[in-house]
Amino acid sequence: MRAPTAPNPSESVKIDHQRIVSAVREIIDAIGEDPAREGLRRTPERIAEMYRELFSGLFEDPLTVLATGFEESHKEMVVLKNIPFYSLCEHHFLPFHGQAHVGYVPEGRIVGVSKIARAVDVLARRPQMQERLTSQIADTLMQGLSPDGAAVVIEAEHLCLTMRGAQKPGTVLITSAIRGGFRRRGVTRAEFMALVQGK
Repeated sequence: MRAPTAPNPSESVKIDHQRIVSAVREIIDAIGEDPAREGLRRTPERIAEMYRELFSGLFEDPLTVLATGFEESHKEMVVLKNIPFYSLCEHHFLPFHGQAHVGYVPEGRIVGVSKIARAVDVLARRPQMQERLTSQIADTLMQGLSPDGAAVVIEAEHLCLTMRGAQKPGTVLITSAIRGGFRRRGVTRAEFMALVQGK
């Protein structure tokens, strides 16, 4: 198995539930609220459980997800559109969410479509930047499938832009990553973009 491009998950590293609980209590107190108030009493526990779920990708390897595939002579483009995802921006720990469009041209090996969607989820469930997430998905496909090429487009709305700071709801950030044959051949790249943009 090739080494992953994303941070290497380690079974020895786990989310420290109690430490998060204590930290959230401190935050509640620091903003001038009462951590013992009925509505806030269990909030630190809830947030710790939420972080366990939202950051579960830190403890999974996306290449493992792609390890089960099929030998297949299909050499035409495979595209999975509109994969919904949710992630947390590493700068403010506010959500960004949207859709990922993923394509690759097989070189003798394909995977089930659910594996591609799962790999997106694994990489999204970490403190992230959209630009990095886009590249990580493309690099994971290249390493895990050894295709002729891979392409990824992500469209997402960032709550750090819509609910704070510039406060521009409805603004969508679009990022792309192109690898292998998609970079070398303009016609392949154009076909992918047309499929992604088509309704």
